[in-house]
Amino acid sequence: MDKAEKKRLKAEFKRKEREALRASIPMPLDELKGVFRYVARKSAPPCDHTLKDTLHYLKTHNLDPDTIVPWLHEHGGYCDCEVIFNVHDKVGDIVGWDIG
Repeated sequence: MDKAEKKRLKAEFKRKEREALRASIPMPLDELKGVFRYVARKSAPPCDHTLKDTLHYLKTHNLDPDTIVPWLHEHGGYCDCEVIFNVHDKVGDIVGWDIG
């Protein structure tokens, strides 16, 4: 296998991986971005190592925490700050990096 073929295969693998991640997101992308914006807002209190703010956003936007929270956990979001630092890091290419 030559270098060009390896590069093509790697790009194809990354594309499929990104498609699978996008398909796994259990809410509309604009709502996921809304979670990130809400949790990272300037007036947010310091993280208390719970998903308090995330759950508040989900409930006030009629999103199903029973479906979404396990997905957040799967991607490293066990508390509000981890939703930003871990989950957003994994899906930023999909939802956009600007959450401000």
